[in-house]
Amino acid sequence: MSIAAAAPPVAVIVLAAGKGTRMKSDLHKVLHPIAGRPMLLHLLASAATLAPAKTVVVVGAGREQVEAAVAPLGAETAHQAEQLGTGHAVIQAEESLTGFAGDVLILYGDVPLVSAATMQAMLERLHAADAPPVVVLGFRPADPGAYGRVIVTPGTDRVERIVEFKDASPAERAETLCNSGLMAARGRDLFALLKRLGNDNAAGEYYLTDVVALAGGAAAIEVDAAEVAGVNSRAELAGVEASWQQVRRAQAMADGASLVAPETVWFSHDTVLGRDVIVEPNVVFGPGVTVADGVTIHAFSHLEGATVATGAEVGPYARLRPGAVLEAKAKVGNFVEVKKARLGAGAKANHLSYIGDADVGARANIGAGTITCNYDGFFKYRTVIGQGAFVGSNSALVAPVTIGAGAIVGAGSVVVREVADDSLALARGRQEERPGWAARFRAAMKAKKDGK
Repeated sequence: MSIAAAAPPVAVIVLAAGKGTRMKSDLHKVLHPIAGRPMLLHLLASAATLAPAKTVVVVGAGREQVEAAVAPLGAETAHQAEQLGTGHAVIQAEESLTGFAGDVLILYGDVPLVSAATMQAMLERLHAADAPPVVVLGFRPADPGAYGRVIVTPGTDRVERIVEFKDASPAERAETLCNSGLMAARGRDLFALLKRLGNDNAAGEYYLTDVVALAGGAAAIEVDAAEVAGVNSRAELAGVEASWQQVRRAQAMADGASLVAPETVWFSHDTVLGRDVIVEPNVVFGPGVTVADGVTIHAFSHLEGATVATGAEVGPYARLRPGAVLEAKAKVGNFVEVKKARLGAGAKANHLSYIGDADVGARANIGAGTITCNYDGFFKYRTVIGQGAFVGSNSALVAPVTIGAGAIVGAGSVVVREVADDSLALARGRQEERPGWAARFRAAMKAKKDGK
């Protein structure tokens, strides 16, 4: 009985040394976000599912920003001081991979949507029976434009050559299979091949694609063009964001959530939705949101850093900020903002309220216009509202303060001291009435205006 050989270790090289001048930004190109996460980190997260033995990010201009972003992930960096082409960029990773004998996957930091499945397919093709020395990733865009062309032997996936558009003949430019730039190769061969590269081309650069001709017998696999879309401008960034969102919306619905108007819902990279969740139009999920089963999120709501439990309701026009927790069947209604606060099971804040740095007990009811005054200009303080308490409309709760369980706060109150359980608290100015005063005031003002 034969035992299948263990898969060789994998190293990932990510090219991220480009200047990104078309972005016109102080932020490095590969750190611009898609769905709330830098595009480079999208790519590294996909690559991480392969459990690579080494990950090396090749950096150049703006290297400090990229180094700071990837350091928490354990990725190494290699510096490309001069921009001499993609082949030259990969050579900069050689020192980090000294002695490495596994497979090498070469990716691009500004091509963020490549899936782990595609990466795995490239590695598997590298170890197919015919054992190609190099695997390249091709795609067929609607408009091939100025992409480099992958020329394959008809009827096969064997690559004869890859030619940059500026160096291509009219016949080669007529080919529709384009080069994504992504490549897989065996580490024991890759750097030896790279050292043989020349720069006798229109750009005077060392092209990574020339490795294909040097190695001979390379193979190509194809993916959908959207998966290898690159980002070089703000417009292309928006296009990749739209593509990511489209896929995520489809996944949410396939997983059992209902999106009333899918094209208007915006997800973050880490949004979690349960089953039977209803999301109405124009809802935005920022990072760090978890929504349990059976939740309804009404239109025009914004959620970030929030946890919403089973059966709760949010909105319309509600904002849940980081630290907001809604327990089962809690409700936050229109124009209510919740920040670093917990609403217990069945608690309600239906209208026009700000609840910050607070604990609201189960079944408590927060009236319209109520605010927790949590900040004195220097420090934040907490408000505690007991279970079953009722806070009347237009009340201000000046933290730190506790409203006892079952207590009632009269409308328009400014509460600055503890309210005991089951008590009624009235904290507002005494109403006075002066008969006839309004009529006399109007007459006096009219006479003054008429000059009498």
